[in-house]
Amino acid sequence: MSAGTAWLVLPGDIDDPGTPSGGNAYDRQVCTGLTDLGWQVRELAVPGNWPRPADGERAALAGALAGVPDGEVVLLDGLVACGVPEVVGPAAERLRLAVLVHLPLADETGLSPEVAARLDDLERLTLRAVPAVVATSAGTGRRLVERHGLPVARVHVVPPGVAAAPLAPGTDGGAELLCVASVTPRKGHDVLVEALTTLADRPWTCRCVGPVGRDPGYVDGLRRVAEAAGLADRVRFTGPLTGADLATEYAAADLLVLPSRAEPYGMVVTEALARGIPVLASGVDGVPEALGRAPDGTVPGLLVPPGDPTALAGALRRWLDEPDLRHRLRTAARDRRAVLPGWDVTAAGLAELLNTMRNGMTGRGAGMT
Repeated sequence: MSAGTAWLVLPGDIDDPGTPSGGNAYDRQVCTGLTDLGWQVRELAVPGNWPRPADGERAALAGALAGVPDGEVVLLDGLVACGVPEVVGPAAERLRLAVLVHLPLADETGLSPEVAARLDDLERLTLRAVPAVVATSAGTGRRLVERHGLPVARVHVVPPGVAAAPLAPGTDGGAELLCVASVTPRKGHDVLVEALTTLADRPWTCRCVGPVGRDPGYVDGLRRVAEAAGLADRVRFTGPLTGADLATEYAAADLLVLPSRAEPYGMVVTEALARGIPVLASGVDGVPEALGRAPDGTVPGLLVPPGDPTALAGALRRWLDEPDLRHRLRTAARDRRAVLPGWDVTAAGLAELLNTMRNGMTGRGAGMT
């Protein structure tokens, strides 16, 4: 017997291997997990330049929602939904809508102040129009409540899960550094490259795995800095990798480095920990939640301030120079690995919310605490 029907509005590129993202991975895992729980999942993948679509793309989204029967439960990816309150608001009058916010729109770097403010306003109108908002971390949930004046009970936290993975063996010197992220200013690759230029006397290599086509000028600038420092052969940009190719990169890594300026959760953090790989990351937004603690309370990595190449270089220097530190963090990462929640937990959390919405009880104490 079906647990119910859920309509999911997704970005059109959700399964494009050339544009992998944490948001797309979360969405796909949710579709699979809800199906496994007996839900009838109806996917509506809508191509578009989200969150700033062309008129035809906006109309396509409105048309897709118009085809959903009255009273149905619909979960919309925030990248698609948050910039178009004029579409979402009317739909909320006849459908039971929840918006899943992977990243608050104004938190994307590279936006002019005017564009960021406009996107923030549009997101506020959208989220105030729907009965339920899903955040991927408690920190992001609190920010949405504070930024947009949302009732606390309307915001629900459903963190990503992680798939089990083989243990990465690690090397004695800890010299294999890995950064898995789209190469954009928000992910802080410029901070990483600047930090690495001060560590040229240490033996290390750094592989940056992720799409390089979203800001070509930024990527070109990173390559020029690395080349000028004589590090072109040690800082490699592989482009996007998925599946077995990405697993191979993780298996060879000693340390995951994620110097993001904004990061609502940071799924690559738990992907690394699932392999027993320690993490060096910016202590922003949901990253401390993703990093978490081992059962004995130890932290399986190091956190530094965002946008601070000196702090990042100092942490990298400690990692490379202190065998005891590497041993301690590896032990903590392997212990944390044993208690990471799987995607089944994420699916169950969303299923509970969707079932509550279906029964018309959203907002009655089921939100953040």
